[in-house]
Amino acid sequence: MATQATLELPFRPDAHLTEVMRQRAQSLQQRGGKRQDGERLLRSHEAIYRLDFSQQALRFAHWGVRLARSGRLTVTATSQLWTPDLTHLMNRQLLEPAGVFWRAESDGDDTPVHQYEADAQEFGERIAEMAKVRKTMYFLLAFEEGVGPDAVECSISFQVDQK
Repeated sequence: MATQATLELPFRPDAHLTEVMRQRAQSLQQRGGKRQDGERLLRSHEAIYRLDFSQQALRFAHWGVRLARSGRLTVTATSQLWTPDLTHLMNRQLLEPAGVFWRAESDGDDTPVHQYEADAQEFGERIAEMAKVRKTMYFLLAFEEGVGPDAVECSISFQVDQK
């Protein structure tokens, strides 16, 4: 009989990849250059994060998102076709749905973070499916409406089948 174990994976910032993408956008702006057709440039309120999967047989359990103050966090996955060391990020490589999490100014400290439940569930299930073929997955995190990386904790939990 199989037992259930839970695996919680934190989203970790990829400072190097974020900096490379910021330099690309800055270089184009300074030279007056144009982005490639369909290229997705990193905006000032966005950063690249990653999940490193230690196991591949996962089933989505739940999100662990905490916002220390009011604001909105949007988590968008990139497809397995994006190889950040070889190619620029293209719009078509951003997966839907995105995970959108927010806290209103009127929310008390004990109020859970709001989310679009169906999208968050589908997004988590999609990440679990991609974990079967990926050791690392990259995400674009957008910090909006007053929340920044310093005020966000973001993780995802999975059920792991153990024999």
